[in-house]
Amino acid sequence: MIHRRRRKLSIAIVVVVLLLLGGAIYLRKEAPPEAARLLPESDGIVYFNLRPLRAATHFDQHPVEHSPEYQHFIDATGIQFERDLDEAAFALHRMANANGPNGPLAFSEVFVGHFDGRRLAEYLAGIAASQESYAGHTIYNIASDGRTVRAVLLGYDIVGVSNTPSTEQIHSMIDRYRTAALPFSGSSLLSKHYSQVPLLSVAWGIGQIGQPLANGGARVMGLKIPLPVDATFIASLTWIGKVHLRVEEIAPSDGAAADTVESLETILVLVKSMANTGGVEPYDTDTRNLINSISVERHRNQAVLTATIPTGLLQRAVTSPQDLKTLPGVPNGGRQH
Repeated sequence: MIHRRRRKLSIAIVVVVLLLLGGAIYLRKEAPPEAARLLPESDGIVYFNLRPLRAATHFDQHPVEHSPEYQHFIDATGIQFERDLDEAAFALHRMANANGPNGPLAFSEVFVGHFDGRRLAEYLAGIAASQESYAGHTIYNIASDGRTVRAVLLGYDIVGVSNTPSTEQIHSMIDRYRTAALPFSGSSLLSKHYSQVPLLSVAWGIGQIGQPLANGGARVMGLKIPLPVDATFIASLTWIGKVHLRVEEIAPSDGAAADTVESLETILVLVKSMANTGGVEPYDTDTRNLINSISVERHRNQAVLTATIPTGLLQRAVTSPQDLKTLPGVPNGGRQH
């Protein structure tokens, strides 16, 4: 009898442990990435997971022409972004004065990768105009184009950066790092909308289209796409054998979403006609396949655009990228122009 009770107790303990473990795994899977959770309150968030993109396109194996400034950064820190950066998250802060040092937007950023903390700290200390100590972390204040860029080593593989006018954002990132183990911590924007980001997304963005773009709407081929000021956009790239693009507009009303869909459908008819009939500069096969894959639909107050990005087009995009956002003191993203 005693042996049977002990056996039942052992089985019960194993079941409870498995349930707790399964719950923890589920929470971590459903939670936003840590890099995004560390960002402060903002008007928009953009996140990139470079690991699957690097594995799929091997962009780290393509030679990159380094600017002298970027080469100096590599020599001093041993960090090469196309090889060592795994994740990047950006918070967009709308500025009240669009003519100020930051322009219309300021940024807070979190970078996750393979960093030599000692060498990076020495580099930042060497270019910093001053330093500040906050909650056991050293913040490096770097003068840049009339504003102060603040950088902090949050952990051995995590760096936080912000160029906002005040220290509030960089302090918030440090505070959030101390509670990063909580799977659903993060900004209010992340808490409200991350559940709408498709699973397995390797890149995504959440935010509102603010002034001045929303006032007149965006224009494509001379045609206006209405963009309500209070509409929220959720964009994502999902890798499931192919790269799927999804852009969702959560409009303030069903009518606003219908206006967006109508405008996009009109533009798509023209673009697909041009792509499939050729012209002075015909589209290549990958671009034509991308255009033909685009579709738009409406679900009440949601306008949704979807497309499939050919692997060849993605490889060309990541092996010949535009300027990358990097740590302070590394202008031009490491490329010569």
